Amino acid sequence: MAPPTPEAARKQAAQPDKLGELLVRGGKITQNQLAEALALQKDQGGRLGTNLVKLGHMTDKQLVEALSQHFKVPAVELHGMDVDEGVIKIIPADIARKYTIFPVAKTGATVTVAMIDPTNVFAMDDVKFMTGYKVEPVVASETAIRGAIDRYYGSTHAIELKKVMEDLSEESGSDLEVLEEEEDLDLATLEEESEQAPVVKLVNLILTDAIKRGASDIHIEPYEKDYRVRYRIDGILYEMMRPPLKLREAITSRAKIMAKLDIAEKRLPQDGRIKIKTKISGKSKDLDYRVSVLPTLFGEKIVMRLLDKDKLMLDMTKLGFEAESLRKFEAAILKPYGMVLVTGPTGSGKTNTLYSALSRINTPEVNIMTAEDPVEFNLNGINQVQTREQIGLNFAAALRSFLRQDPNIILVGEIRDFETAEVAIKAAMTGHLVLSTLHTNDAPSTINRLMNMGIEPFLVATSVHLIVAQRLVRRICTFCKEPMEVANAGLVSAGFSEHEGRTLKLFRGRGCDRCNNTGYKGRVGLYEVLEVDDEMREMVLSGASSFELRNKAIQGGMMTLRMSGLQKVRDGLTTVEEIVRETVL
Repeated sequence: MAPPTPEAARKQAAQPDKLGELLVRGGKITQNQLAEALALQKDQGGRLGTNLVKLGHMTDKQLVEALSQHFKVPAVELHGMDVDEGVIKIIPADIARKYTIFPVAKTGATVTVAMIDPTNVFAMDDVKFMTGYKVEPVVASETAIRGAIDRYYGSTHAIELKKVMEDLSEESGSDLEVLEEEEDLDLATLEEESEQAPVVKLVNLILTDAIKRGASDIHIEPYEKDYRVRYRIDGILYEMMRPPLKLREAITSRAKIMAKLDIAEKRLPQDGRIKIKTKISGKSKDLDYRVSVLPTLFGEKIVMRLLDKDKLMLDMTKLGFEAESLRKFEAAILKPYGMVLVTGPTGSGKTNTLYSALSRINTPEVNIMTAEDPVEFNLNGINQVQTREQIGLNFAAALRSFLRQDPNIILVGEIRDFETAEVAIKAAMTGHLVLSTLHTNDAPSTINRLMNMGIEPFLVATSVHLIVAQRLVRRICTFCKEPMEVANAGLVSAGFSEHEGRTLKLFRGRGCDRCNNTGYKGRVGLYEVLEVDDEMREMVLSGASSFELRNKAIQGGMMTLRMSGLQKVRDGLTTVEEIVRETVL
């Protein structure tokens, strides 16, 4: 009887113990974590190990070590590895993608191949047949292999995009000219150009690529001799592509048609919305984009805000509040009346915080009404109103109507002027809980901002119960997190004590495929929560400055934005550089 082949021996050796059972017995994961990963696998597919990493129960490194032990083959670290181009050419890109394998090295007539499952004899037989090489398998994580394939072969999306760009260059050639601003527009031609297949493909790719990369905004920007597309990912803008300048009008028209805007109007700003359904990673997904078109010197700039309900965090405990700050915030929103204000610049997560608050207090017993510009997400059980300035339905008008609709809780998208502030404060004083936002730098200065609008100090002191100032900072990527050293002086100047400067353990992201080599993935909130108590009210009535209010609040235990940031650094969630970038001492 012939001895078993190495592949069969490996397969036989791997059979007695399933990977999940092996990980539980080895103490790598708990039985509950295994059950959670199996449930995710049943729901969304994918491999057990990959799902364990996705859920945060294991790191990529731990998974690879476990796979190596499970399959009895060596492990390989693909990140940062330089592979010779001649080795890459041995295995065609389509085979690498089909089996999720990656060639690592070549010795004589043998090629070493990184695999997720070294028992996959079909993959090895295919490689042998197509290349003529013997296959020596090593094990690596699915994430690492896919990242290496994208790096060396090019991502499928990049290849598709390159093909579209080539089509655009060929098809648009000389028959499409950039229209000067002074020229009359031939709308029929413009519509026809915007519907050409390559232009449609390109705009669709921009929209879907943004969500794959985790972008929050898309910027399409025309310049005198250039045209570029940028994505905002975790608060930072990254340039993604430079479409041909001659396609500026066609791309702009296509975006405006999708957003149901007037393609003939090129002198005034316009706002619209795009709703599409697409398949991403095999799952059907509804995408919603808020579109803003602004005339600039060399054409119309388009900014699309991606409204992804899957990313809306409605669990207040996961936003980043410190325990005491969260307790104060919850106590304020559970009061039957008064005003709670959330402040911060655009893109600081104010809407998410307010929606989380509404989700916390949304019960069948209360009537919740919101006036928003625009309504970003539809919330079940809440009456949401879209304001329309052009027909007189502004925040103040909506608020007045709300008061005749028997509300318990009112959300005003933003207090921008005296009229809105006055109606909101009167509502807060007549038995309603009012939530709203303001654009101020910190919590104490919000009080002075309201008074500068023309609101009397006694009204502010009586109605406002709590003010939250917030910022968003980037999280350290959990997949490539590692300890780091920082000079003591730098930590002390950031706000840490001398003792902490010497003893504090800091982390950073090394950079990996999961975080696009930035070292950061996702964001976490910094919160400054000012509770307006009796002492604070007395100070407001006596005309105290925001500086005096701030000092008093800190004495009373308020964590400033910088203090909240330093705590996030202590917890290993972010870096000192991020805190210094977003906050001041």
